Amino acid sequence: MPTIVDQRIFLPTRDFARSIDFYGRMGWQTRFRDESLALMELGASRIFLQKYYQQEWADNTMVHLVVDDAVGWHEVAERVKQEGGFDDVKIRPPQREDYGALVVHVIDPAGVLLHLAQMDQR
Repeated sequence: MPTIVDQRIFLPTRDFARSIDFYGRMGWQTRFRDESLALMELGASRIFLQKYYQQEWADNTMVHLVVDDAVGWHEVAERVKQEGGFDDVKIRPPQREDYGALVVHVIDPAGVLLHLAQMDQR
């Protein structure tokens, strides 16, 4: 049976350049960019930021990213926000979730909710 070898999620941006800057400051590398699409990569995570915005879509998009250090990601997100230019970014400190993870929530500049989840060992 065929298998999936990669997954790349398309995310909306309210301000394309600003979102690329935000994800870049969070650690993602820009692997491709043209006037309407940017491929961002960090470890095994690849996302496409697109120069397209629809509020209902952005406000209802959630991306669950399994990380090795939720507290560390909280610190990175807070630093990026404090550096300036991202007053609309919202960050929730790490909280234990019933499904077995320590999770930081970050709402990006377009309103997309990132779940940065450090999974419990089972």
